[in-house]
Amino acid sequence: MEAKQGVYLGASAGELHAGKIADKAAGVLSQKALFRRRGTIELAGGSLVLSGWDEGALVLRPGDVTSLRREFTDLYGRFLGGLTDSGKPLVLGTTTPAGELYLLIDRKEFMESTRNKEWAEAIEDWRHGTASGPPPA
Repeated sequence: MEAKQGVYLGASAGELHAGKIADKAAGVLSQKALFRRRGTIELAGGSLVLSGWDEGALVLRPGDVTSLRREFTDLYGRFLGGLTDSGKPLVLGTTTPAGELYLLIDRKEFMESTRNKEWAEAIEDWRHGTASGPPPA
């Protein structure tokens, strides 16, 4: 599998749930008000790494990711995420203490678009060991 790298904005479901009304109002103008975690995301070999999570990096192995979906939810709806399909958050269920993660990967603020669809496909392949890499020599 070829390594994949990007930049993310993120939050746990608990953090989004605990957000105050003022945070949600500010989130209409900038997602950074809701998604306070940010850094690089890298998918390489046996791990998915989110830098800048708590004291360091959050490192996930395929078995740590219990679910993956790309959809608007009660915690992050269409009004906040934009009306387009590309604004849907990437929601990862995990076995880690962070719990369910909401990610916006390579988000373009003005266009309200992300590369979440592309990342969802890559992470799903990685989880199930179906990622195709270069052909063997």
